Amino acid sequence: MYNSRAQTLFLFLLLHSVLLAPLVSAAGSKWTTLSGNPPKVIANGGFSGIFPSSTSYAYSLAVLISVPDVVLWCDVQLTKDGVGICAPDLLLSNSSDIADIFKKRNKAYLVNGVPTRGWFSVDFTYKELSTVALTQGVYSRTNKFDGNAFPILTVQEVASTKPPGFWLNVQHDQFFTQHNLSMRTFVISVSKSVIVNYISSPEVAFLKSITARLNPKATKLVFRFLGQDETDPSTNQTYGSLLKNLTFIKTFASGIMVPKSYIWPVDANNYLLPHTSVVLDAHKEGLEVFVSDFSNDVPFSFNYSYDPVTEFLNYFDNGVFSVDGVLADFPITPSEAIGCFAHLGQNASAQAKALVISKYGASGDYPGCTDLAYMKAIDDHVDILDCPVQLAKDGTPFCLSSINLIDSTTVAQSIFSNLTKSIPAIKSGSGIFTFSLTWSQIQTLTPSIANPYAGYRLFRNPKSKTAGKYLTLADFLTLSKKAGSLTGVLISIENAAYLAEDQGLDVVQAVKDELSKASYDNQVALRVMIQSTNSSVLQKFKDKTNYELVYKVDENIRDAANSAVGDIKKFAHAVVVSKASVFPENNAFLTGETDTVSKLKSFKLPVYVETFSNEFVSQAWDFFSDATVEINSYVMGASVDGVITDYPKTAARYKRNLCSLGKNPPSYMTPVQAGSLMQVITPGYLPPAEAPYPVLTVSDVDESPLPPVSATPPSSSPGGSNTTIAPSPRSGQSKIASCFFLPYLAMLLSALFVV
Repeated sequence: MYNSRAQTLFLFLLLHSVLLAPLVSAAGSKWTTLSGNPPKVIANGGFSGIFPSSTSYAYSLAVLISVPDVVLWCDVQLTKDGVGICAPDLLLSNSSDIADIFKKRNKAYLVNGVPTRGWFSVDFTYKELSTVALTQGVYSRTNKFDGNAFPILTVQEVASTKPPGFWLNVQHDQFFTQHNLSMRTFVISVSKSVIVNYISSPEVAFLKSITARLNPKATKLVFRFLGQDETDPSTNQTYGSLLKNLTFIKTFASGIMVPKSYIWPVDANNYLLPHTSVVLDAHKEGLEVFVSDFSNDVPFSFNYSYDPVTEFLNYFDNGVFSVDGVLADFPITPSEAIGCFAHLGQNASAQAKALVISKYGASGDYPGCTDLAYMKAIDDHVDILDCPVQLAKDGTPFCLSSINLIDSTTVAQSIFSNLTKSIPAIKSGSGIFTFSLTWSQIQTLTPSIANPYAGYRLFRNPKSKTAGKYLTLADFLTLSKKAGSLTGVLISIENAAYLAEDQGLDVVQAVKDELSKASYDNQVALRVMIQSTNSSVLQKFKDKTNYELVYKVDENIRDAANSAVGDIKKFAHAVVVSKASVFPENNAFLTGETDTVSKLKSFKLPVYVETFSNEFVSQAWDFFSDATVEINSYVMGASVDGVITDYPKTAARYKRNLCSLGKNPPSYMTPVQAGSLMQVITPGYLPPAEAPYPVLTVSDVDESPLPPVSATPPSSSPGGSNTTIAPSPRSGQSKIASCFFLPYLAMLLSALFVV
C-alpha cells in the first residue's frame, strides 16, 4: 500500500512541476503522425536509464521530467500465484537480487524453443518475490542506486499512481501458458479495474485472443516486431514476412512497434542508409508506428554525432514522416526533441544568450582545426570560431590543437618520425613539435581526428578520420570574415615563453601581424578574442583596446580569492574555466555547485566553460547522458556566458530552442539540481569523499613578463632524434594541485512509493 502523505506530496510536486509546464511544441506545425498530434513518449520501465527499470523511482522520475502525457511502460510477468508484476525481463536474475535470496531455485525451461536457465517468476509466489529487490540490469549503467532495495511492483500498484498513460507489454504469453498461467485472463481482468492505454505483444495469437474483449477506444493493441529473421512462436512466421502483410496486422491491432533499424537502417560501418517505407506503409493501413531501442548511452549511427536529440528528430521531423511514439530509457530526451526542437527551422531566434565557441572547429566530426572542421562549425551556427596558434620552424603561424604534432596528425608514421624530442617545459613524455618542421612540411602531414573516448570504444566519424587540410592563421582569418554568420574569432596562444627563449620564435607578434594584415584591427563586425593561460601573454595585447582578452584557468578550482580576481580584471575581460570548476563530480555524480561562476561574475567578468562533448561518458549521470541537458544546466542553472564545444551544432541548436527558458520552462528543460542524484544513493553505495578543489589565489595568476625573443635559436642535435631538452625557467602560471533534478526530487523520491 502507498503512504498517503507521500501520495499527497507527489501530487503537489507534480502539479507544480509538470502541469504548469505544458508541451510547447511548435504552434501551428503539422505533425505527420497518423493522428496529427505530437508523438508519444513511452518511458521504458520508467526512467530506466538512471534508476533500475520498473522501480518506483524510475516511474516517478519519468513522470516528473517528461512530456505531460508520458506513457509508463510495464513488461508484465506472472508469478506462480497469478499476480502480474512489472519486471523488465523474463529472467528475474537479470534485474534483481533474486539469485542471492533464492540461491538454489534457478531452473531451465524452453523459451520460444531455446533452452534457458535462470530464475523465473513462474516459480515464485508474489509473497516470496516481495523479499526480492530490483537492481540495475544494464551493467554499463551505475549500480549506485541498488542499495535502495526497490521492491517489485505489481501492475495495479503502478497503475494506482494514475500515470498520464500506461502501457502493458506481454512478451512471452506462450511461456506462461505452458506453465498453466493465463496472461489473457490477467490482462482482461486488470483492464476492468485500472486504465490501460496500450497493450503490446510480439505474439499474434495473444493479441487476437483479447481484441474482442477490450474497448478499442480505451485500450489500443500494438503488435510488436522483433528482429526480421526471428519467428513469432504463435504463427511460425518471421517478423520480416509479417511486415509485408500490414493489412493482416490491422485486423487485430491499431498500431505496430518496430526496432528503430526497421525505419533507419545502418550499414556495416554504422552509417545511416536511406529510410524505409515502413512508416508510410503503416500509416496507409491506418496503423500507428511506435519505435523501440532508444538509449542515450548506447552508441548509435555516426550520422548523429553522439547527440540523442538529433537521432529522435530524425524520426520525428525529417520532412517525410513522423513516427507516432518512441520507447526510450531516457524519456527526457524525446520530450525535449518534441517540445523544444521539432520544426525548429533555420530562422528561429535565440532563446539563450550564451556564446557557442568552437573547440578546434567541429572537431567531434572532423580532425580539429582543419578546413572541414571549421566549415562544419560555421554551417552549424557557431558564434565564435577558434584557432589555437602554433608556429612552424619557419615562423608561419597556423591553427592546430596542440604544439605536439603527434596529438593531431600521423606524423609518427611519416618520414619525420625521427624528430622525436622530450621537452619537459612543454609536456611530459616525448613528441614531434611544430617548430621542428617548416609549414610546407607540415602541409604534407595527414590530419587525424581526436578520439578522447576511445577507451570506451567510442570513436568519432571514422569515415572522415583523416579528412581535411590545415590552415594558416591568415587563411583562418579570411575564412572567418567570409563566413558572415560568425560573431567573432578566438585566438589562443600557449607556450609563448618557451618559443621565444628556446626557439627564437615570437608567437605573440606573429598573431598581431596576421590580425593587422587581415584588417581585424580596424573593424567591428567580428569580435576578436585572445585567450591564454598566461597573463604575460595577455599583457602583450593590452594596447589592442578593441580585442577581448580571455584568461584561461587550466586547473579545476572551487572559488577564486577576491585579490586573484582583482588581478585578472587588470589584464583580462573574461575567464575560461573547466566544467568541473562549476559542477564538481565524484564518480561521475555531481556533488554540488561551486562559487567560481558567481565570484567571477560579481567582478563583471564573463565566464566561458569548457569542454562540452556529445559522448555520454563525458557527462555526469545527473545529465542523463544527454548533451542538451548538460548545456542547459550550465547556461540556465549556473548562468555561464558561453560554452566551448567540439560539437557546435548541439549547442547552437540549444540556443534556438522553442521552449521558454524564463520563469516557467517545461520540466524537461529545467536545469539539474547539482547533487540531487547523490542524495538518493544509500550510504553503503556512496563513493568515497574527495578533497575539494583549491581556491585560485594571486600567486596562481601573477607572472613575470615574457622573456625577450632569443636572437639565435639553439641548434638541434644530429637527426633530432630522442633529444631531451632540459626545462629552463619560464614565465607560466603556477599549477594548482589537484568529472535535473527538480529542487524537490530527492525528497520526493525518498517519500514516494513507501510500502
